[in-house]
Amino acid sequence: MSEQNNKKQMAVGAFIFTGLAILVIGIFTIGGQRKAFVKTFRLEAVFEDAQGLQAGNNVWLSGIKVGTVKKVAFDAGSGIEVTLNVEKEARSHIHKDATARVTTDGLVGNKILVIDGGTPTAPLIAEGDSLRGQHQGSTSEMMATLQASNANLLEITGNLKTISKKLAAGEGTLGQLINDPSLGNGLKASIGSLQAASEGSEKIIRNLQHYTADLRRPGTLADQLVTDTTVFFNLKATVAKLNEAANTASAFALQMQRTGEGIDKSLSDPGKPIGLLLNDQETADNLQRTIKNLRVSSKELADDLEAVQHSWLLRGFFKKRDK
Repeated sequence: MSEQNNKKQMAVGAFIFTGLAILVIGIFTIGGQRKAFVKTFRLEAVFEDAQGLQAGNNVWLSGIKVGTVKKVAFDAGSGIEVTLNVEKEARSHIHKDATARVTTDGLVGNKILVIDGGTPTAPLIAEGDSLRGQHQGSTSEMMATLQASNANLLEITGNLKTISKKLAAGEGTLGQLINDPSLGNGLKASIGSLQAASEGSEKIIRNLQHYTADLRRPGTLADQLVTDTTVFFNLKATVAKLNEAANTASAFALQMQRTGEGIDKSLSDPGKPIGLLLNDQETADNLQRTIKNLRVSSKELADDLEAVQHSWLLRGFFKKRDK
């Protein structure tokens, strides 16, 4: 009996020892996972919505677990204050302008808090500092957005269905274009005309390019006008002289006009000699008789001179003059 009791006691002792060993290993394992035996420092983070975050959830930094959530409670205002225990080794990677956001570990996993370390030029964070919380869309907001997107997609699909029916029925300009071959042929002809017009435009542009190249060729008048200042100033002086000549011609034409107006006035004025000649018939007749008498007198004078030349008194004089 004593031997059996000893075996039972040994079995119970072994069982208890194994249980204690498993308990200790479990405590150390869980403590290691939750960073229970690691030196930490305290941080605060303020959010508008905790989104299901609870005490005990993990804190991550750059994909590495660096602490746990210690407390989630309302702050003095309308926000949510989250208290964090973060490893002291991670302090050198967290700066004053760091932010925090609540997200999910995997698609349907536990909530976690992710810290964005901030800019390297900012000072390092100190114990008790507060992180600025970022709003992360919740699952309900994502579902609402997805539902709205599905509704929009359904509406777009319905519109496309209606448009495709109208196109198949030949309604509208596009439907007629698809179903009526004559419209397609007309469109092809229009495109051909546009291509021909574009080719003509290209030819015109090439001709203009050749023309401008000829203008820029050294030795031409256009090139000299652009590059040679002497030619330019000579041309400018010539234009000035032409303007001066035009002004002189205008003044001469004005004087001729005034002279013509004076002649017209004299012709119409009987008090003027030329007007008297043109308007008074008696004066004109007298002038004609005077001219006729002058002709007769000049003829008689010529006959008298010829008679004098043949007279014996002056014949010698005229012979000497002729020699």
